[in-house]
Amino acid sequence: MKTTGHKILITGGSSGIGLSITRKLLALGNDIIITGRNLQKLEAVKEELGRIDFICCDMAEPNAHLEISNQVIEKLGSLSILINNAGIQENNSFLDTPIEQIAKWSRQEIEINLTSVINLAAACLPHLRQMNSAAIVNISSGLAITPKSSAPVYCATKAAIHSFSQALRYQCEDQTPHINIFEVLPPLVDTAMTEGRGKNKLCPDDVADTLIKGLEKDTFDINVSKVKLLRIIQRLSPRIAANILRNS
Repeated sequence: MKTTGHKILITGGSSGIGLSITRKLLALGNDIIITGRNLQKLEAVKEELGRIDFICCDMAEPNAHLEISNQVIEKLGSLSILINNAGIQENNSFLDTPIEQIAKWSRQEIEINLTSVINLAAACLPHLRQMNSAAIVNISSGLAITPKSSAPVYCATKAAIHSFSQALRYQCEDQTPHINIFEVLPPLVDTAMTEGRGKNKLCPDDVADTLIKGLEKDTFDINVSKVKLLRIIQRLSPRIAANILRNS
């Protein structure tokens, strides 16, 4: 599909991967609205880029998807691409953390990483159906393929996004073939979320560039950098793939 002339919603667009995607797609001549929880960050992006709009909201709120989809149509008039990028990660041990804390963190991770993605896709699909060419892009992770020990809930949400993206793609192929469902699977990326974790992190701009190339080539499973190799290893030997990421 083409990557110009779209009306685009990007969740979590004020930092990290989302901000890189916003900059790249804005430069291609698209109209963009981003979401985020931090008003100061959103205002800073607006000041930097100028020709965007934003919605300050908490994706964990039960009706956030309705508020966002309504505001997008009010501001842009239509919507042709939804990019579900917002996400959080809590590293914790189920054996050493109080159950109250586990329950709080897990609820928030599931609501932001999974539930909001599902609900926002459902809320935006009626608008996407009205376009000649449209897409939903879900930012997943290489951890959807095989998990790491330190973030069990995060890995579970990304595995669920992987499955959700495939199933929704099947539905759209059968009923609305002009709506493409993409999944982007990056490796460890250098963002605020991963600060202090891991080594040899990928630059967010590299993820954005790979995403755009994937859209242009209609590559629905967009494996980024090291995840391409991980996919091959996982097919040949799931045990080796699991050992690679287990303690990453």
